[in-house]
Amino acid sequence: MTADGADTHAYTLGTFLRSLRERQVPAAHGIAPGPRRRTPGLRREEVAQICGVSATWYTWIEQGRDVSVSSSTLARLARGLRLSRAERTYLFELAGKHDPDKQHAAAEDIPVAVLSCVDAIAGPAYILDRTWTARRWNAEAARLFSGWLGTAGDRNLLRYIFLHPEACRLICDWEERAYRVTAEFRAAMTGHMDDPDLRSLIADLSRQSVDFSRCWGMHSVLTREGGLRTFNHATDGFVRYQQVSLTIAGWPNFRLTMLLRPATPKPEKDRPHRGAAR
Repeated sequence: MTADGADTHAYTLGTFLRSLRERQVPAAHGIAPGPRRRTPGLRREEVAQICGVSATWYTWIEQGRDVSVSSSTLARLARGLRLSRAERTYLFELAGKHDPDKQHAAAEDIPVAVLSCVDAIAGPAYILDRTWTARRWNAEAARLFSGWLGTAGDRNLLRYIFLHPEACRLICDWEERAYRVTAEFRAAMTGHMDDPDLRSLIADLSRQSVDFSRCWGMHSVLTREGGLRTFNHATDGFVRYQQVSLTIAGWPNFRLTMLLRPATPKPEKDRPHRGAAR
């Protein structure tokens, strides 16, 4: 609550909308500035007309009153005020509502310049989208995961793990990793349970893989974490990496995974002796 008893979220929402309104350029909305215009940006009545909402109701929101705001109305405000992706996300978070266009935004293509960051990484690296389908990978990743990224075919990580025979041979402790990946995928799906692409993927895997159906039926949820990853590569033999996974800023449904060689500890003779001069 604010000092005068107003709801904090409603007050912040109203303040945010007022700031957005005052930053609008009337000409951009086909409104002539006019010599008598004293209000910066747009008037409340103009915002209401542009967004197709009640002027009185919009005024109450800006004043921080405790009024009900639907997701569809917030979407009209976002479109009418031409909000950026970050502004739209913030608007819905302030109102405590689910964005009906969030699923569409999740599928938005990530710029090629961002995807190409994997080319600068020394070890195997790849970027997954919200369905955990690889969107970009480097040559080292293609060499390590030859059956997944090294040849033409399905680039989905779950399909590779559960349906491709190479995965069982390559991934050490395959059963444990398969279980954990499934639990991590369920956690990543939070907020996207109605996504038709994800539901189709789960249904298809459940039909084709008894192992996936069993793992998925456990309803386990785990945070996607890094750590030691070991493989039995057909050419390189036993190899080990330290996995680091990062969400890409600005594209929360894309994740960069890097497999880095663990640091080699210094030989005992190269370490400074206790009490030695430094």
